[in-house]
Amino acid sequence: MIELIRTTSNNTDFEKLVVLLDAYLSILDGEDHAFYAQFNKSNLLKNALVCYENGMPIGIGAYKEFEPSIAEMKRMYTLPNHRGKGIAKAILTELENWAKEENYDTAILETGYLQKEAIGLYQKLGYTIIENFGQYKGVANSICMKKII
Repeated sequence: MIELIRTTSNNTDFEKLVVLLDAYLSILDGEDHAFYAQFNKSNLLKNALVCYENGMPIGIGAYKEFEPSIAEMKRMYTLPNHRGKGIAKAILTELENWAKEENYDTAILETGYLQKEAIGLYQKLGYTIIENFGQYKGVANSICMKKII
């Protein structure tokens, strides 16, 4: 059984999984990792989520305001041995619900073009590819997506 806990990025379990996420992304991003890392500071996120299975933290996600009605989904990660079980879908769905409660009507996100599983998940959940936004404009390795929530 999984449990989703709303918290902030100061949550110890969130912080531990961010370390694993950053290590994973440093391998995927290669030399581009330093560029992306500057936009993925997790210590100031007031809307963070930790997913627990049998009391163990196995996944995270968060969002922050991009514009007054737009929430940017961030820091999505599920431990490798828990992938394929619907954890990321549960996390993202809960983040969208939380954002709606806070009067956001649109969710956006950025992911790397090498993250094929993530792109597939986002598309399955109704996200469509859009022109790269903000700091990702002109970045060939980035894929930006949007969903009306």
